[in-house]
Amino acid sequence: MRILMFGWEFPPHITGGLGTACYGMVKGLAKNGVDVIFVVPKAFGDEDNSIAHILNASDVEVSRESFLLEEYWKRITLMEIGSNLIPYVSPEEFARIVSQNVLDKTDIHQSIFRNRYQFSGKYGKDLMEEVSRYAVIASVLASKNNFEIIHAHDWLTYPAGIAAKAVSGKPLVIHVHATEFDRSGENINQNVFDIERKGMLAADRIICVSNYTRNIIITRYGIDESKVFTVHNAVDFTNDFSNNHWHKSVPEKVVTFLGRVTFQKGPDYFVEAANRVLQKETNVRFVMAGSGDMLNRMIRRVAELRISEKFHFTGFLKGDDVDRMFMQSDLYVMPSVSEPFGISPLEAMRANVPVIISKQSGVSEVLKHAIKVDFWDIDAMADAIYGIISYDALSRFFRRNGQEEVLHLKWENAALQVKNVYESIST
Repeated sequence: MRILMFGWEFPPHITGGLGTACYGMVKGLAKNGVDVIFVVPKAFGDEDNSIAHILNASDVEVSRESFLLEEYWKRITLMEIGSNLIPYVSPEEFARIVSQNVLDKTDIHQSIFRNRYQFSGKYGKDLMEEVSRYAVIASVLASKNNFEIIHAHDWLTYPAGIAAKAVSGKPLVIHVHATEFDRSGENINQNVFDIERKGMLAADRIICVSNYTRNIIITRYGIDESKVFTVHNAVDFTNDFSNNHWHKSVPEKVVTFLGRVTFQKGPDYFVEAANRVLQKETNVRFVMAGSGDMLNRMIRRVAELRISEKFHFTGFLKGDDVDRMFMQSDLYVMPSVSEPFGISPLEAMRANVPVIISKQSGVSEVLKHAIKVDFWDIDAMADAIYGIISYDALSRFFRRNGQEEVLHLKWENAALQVKNVYESIST
């Protein structure tokens, strides 16, 4: 079975959990005998080609004579999206991306049928232009490659999936890692919502990362539940933490928040809970690892509470730095307001770190040995933090059982479920 898969990022060039999940899923599919052609807007040359054939959309030639491309282009509506609506990007990072933007600035109607498009592959001010061009490239690839199923990850690639289906007639599977309601609450961007719903309506099957997300798809987008399937995410076991060479550098207990510092992730609840804990216990340090549009506000709030000496901000971490942070931690907290899944608690448990997660997360559906609290219940969160860092027996219980539990959450098992979805529509 061969799959034409569209993503927006692929390790090691990632800005958040989407790229990590795509890598894990593709790796798992390879172990289940599924051949994947994975397309990204911009490949850097150091992606892992051993598990999939990585195609760089920036290398694909297009022809002015292709009436299919021209017809599809007529149906595309361009729009500009603000930085607060772009996944994973802080205002600082957004400004840097825009200042270094290398996209062609020629008038779009004059440049659309050049031989190649040069994608940035980032989340800059021309994001929607890139999304639209990516869909055109998708139709070219769909006409030139042999495959049985199209698989598109998240809203950025849904137009590409729709275009590939229109050209090839092959079934489309979309993978919902998050919805606009997760990113923006009730203050949604209607254009993004419309793209998501169009992708859901066009799809033959929809895979979502949790029952939590499945319910949103059915109730908020009005999608027929018979074509919506839940496949929980998993964790990569490549790294071995048993013989790690990283050692804790401070004597105090370390409690870590690691993720985008945005509304969705609930960083403000973490800060308030930290303040309550520090009122009872001073032998603890809190770390906020990540970047996002709420970062400056969190720094100011920590200063207002006068807990700066016990609170640290690392900025965005990836790769070995993430592993190093977990090895420094005595406890990991994920207080997300709305979390479709949440891979980071699994990564923490894999590193033998106890976790506290919000009940408003998809990962809470699969974990038994994690403390679960409502994101808004700061007192319960503070009590849970205090209990883990104060009672060694409690910490050992969650470390031992948590690590054993997460060993069963493998990508190859999740990929087998995805393969079953493929087989339900393959012809």
